[in-house]
Amino acid sequence: MVGAGPTGLLLAGDLAAAGLRVTLVERRPADTDTLTRAFGVHARTLEVLDARGVADELAGTGSRLTRLRLFGRARLDLAGLRSRFPYLLVTPQYEVERVLRRRAEEAGADFRYETALRSLCQDAEGVTAELDGPGGGTSTLRVRYLVGADGLRSTVRELLGLPFPGAAVIRSMVLADVRFTREPDDPVAVEAADGAFAFMAPFGDGWYRVMGWDRDREAPDGEPVGLQEVRDIVRRAHGTDYGMHDPRWLSRFHSDERQVPAYRTGRVFLAGDAAHVHSPAGGQGMNTGLQDAANLAWKLAAVLRGRAPAPEALLDSYHAERHPVGRAVLRSSGGILRLAMADTPARRALRAAVTGLLGAARPVSDRAVGQLTGVGIRYRAAQGAHPLTGRRAPDLALEEGRLYELLRKGMFVLVRPQGRAAAAARTPPASAVAGDVLHATWARPGRGTTLLVRPDGYIAWAAG
Repeated sequence: MVGAGPTGLLLAGDLAAAGLRVTLVERRPADTDTLTRAFGVHARTLEVLDARGVADELAGTGSRLTRLRLFGRARLDLAGLRSRFPYLLVTPQYEVERVLRRRAEEAGADFRYETALRSLCQDAEGVTAELDGPGGGTSTLRVRYLVGADGLRSTVRELLGLPFPGAAVIRSMVLADVRFTREPDDPVAVEAADGAFAFMAPFGDGWYRVMGWDRDREAPDGEPVGLQEVRDIVRRAHGTDYGMHDPRWLSRFHSDERQVPAYRTGRVFLAGDAAHVHSPAGGQGMNTGLQDAANLAWKLAAVLRGRAPAPEALLDSYHAERHPVGRAVLRSSGGILRLAMADTPARRALRAAVTGLLGAARPVSDRAVGQLTGVGIRYRAAQGAHPLTGRRAPDLALEEGRLYELLRKGMFVLVRPQGRAAAAARTPPASAVAGDVLHATWARPGRGTTLLVRPDGYIAWAAG
């Protein structure tokens, strides 16, 4: 594993918890910077973390927000989500990394900090990686599979020679962590006006994350950001700067939209920002990477443990399922960003129409919330499959406990009806199962559907 960000940490923890030997290589030292760009954890990601026993701890570190405001007119309501986590959790990325790093360490993952990948070579049996370690020493590591979770400037992707098509879509965005004298009516809001847009969200401890952009100022990333610049942007977009003061972090960056054409190249995989990057609008970056990891981990584990009926097809399904999700996130985050950047009367009229529709049409709003939070993501099923196949399974009430508590064992969960209906329930085909199966029963009588839930919380097969 290359890269010890959230994506690499979750993947390493899953594989180590499955009893596999995992080495995680990270260029940075162990005591990394505690100020990071990612700050929001959506409902589907919290469900993924719940299946690993760390969601409740993480949820105690930030603020829980149930309503998002877009451009004054549209309010997206998260409180109605059918999830244990009907909110956006605003918490720093380092908190996510902290709980995932501890889990991976406790499971036995081998961490190698201040170590960089120099080269890789793969053959039919595995991958040979040459590493530059601390102090200038080099070493060679032989592995069955290698995963690049090493971010936008992925060394793994470059060594594979893969293109990363796309372009910068916005430049000179400013980012700040500040305090406000006056609390906003809507804690999470995106507003745009007078050639500027600004987004803000509270961490819950008195600090706010602010991102903004000024059409008339396109400075290079390295140019310092002053508090007054941030104030001016927020005041133009929101009509007030909320009395912001005492910044603890000020930064400037640009945002790209890019996606690698192949998430798998032989025995090497790409996940997270190494595979896709997009605008920060919607806060979906870290979330998408974590869900990449959850999708890939159980498939690698099944193959490495000899439990996959069709190993190559199972590994190929990682790209088949996650590449379309990455493409959809590029479109949705890019759409929000382009609405914010609207610079002509026609485009501003389009923004007003879109936000008006989101505010007035519940089905449209629900679909937007499903995309944003990840709970609406589904994977394509084979023709003729049950309609539930490929859908995310909510946290079902079972006689043996909650579904996501059972998923902590890293196994498939077969949910069957109670009583006489159980005798008539069908059995999933062997081709649908790639690992151990935990048997469970619906908590409520009358439930006649039989479900086979994958370790990542998606329905692999259903009947009845």
